[in-house]
Amino acid sequence: MPIASSRRHAFWLVLMLLAASVATAASVAGAVGLHRASKPLVMLFAICLVAGRADLSGVGTRFRWILMLALACSLAGDVFLMFEGLFLPGLVAFLLAHLAYLALFLRGLPWLPSRAAALAVALIGAAMYVFLWRGGLPAALRLPVALYVLAIGLMVAQAVGRALRLRDGAAWRVALGAGLFMLSDSLLATNRFVQPLPLAPLWVLGSYFIAQLLIAACARPVSARGQSGT
Repeated sequence: MPIASSRRHAFWLVLMLLAASVATAASVAGAVGLHRASKPLVMLFAICLVAGRADLSGVGTRFRWILMLALACSLAGDVFLMFEGLFLPGLVAFLLAHLAYLALFLRGLPWLPSRAAALAVALIGAAMYVFLWRGGLPAALRLPVALYVLAIGLMVAQAVGRALRLRDGAAWRVALGAGLFMLSDSLLATNRFVQPLPLAPLWVLGSYFIAQLLIAACARPVSARGQSGT
């Protein structure tokens, strides 16, 4: 990566980390105004980071746009979830983000490259959904949440299968990000529908921001690593 591009990458990465730290600390401290001002900046800086990544030029252009779409949908979801009464629009926005990530991880690779990973994620997702249902998930949200669990489960299974197929550090960091995204959503749903969790904003937002950072900074098209099947 050229020096200028590397510096731009580091610049947006640092801003993303700073905004994430402020948003998380503000949420834990109950500083609503500061939280609402800083949280959307995290995904905005992530979009700028992806837009400036030199390794996504040329063959990675379409990959870049899909990644930016996923981050933009996440930005919309972040804004919706900061306000009472907008949980369902937030759920839809993040569902669209996961579908965009799924499309991203499918590029150059077959559908669900690892059956073992798909089965493991399916079992985790099903167990989480049953846990939420029995814990008090409102009837009106059962179908939307089921669709959401299906979407994020497919996204995580594809990311893990992709890492197992490509066997490189970047792909594994992306898979870790996908897994942390699922963990963050599970913590959020547990805190909202089952029982309050101690320091919930710290765990929910911490895992979420790390997940998005890993994906935004590390996701690369298959061809960029010289793999076949692009």
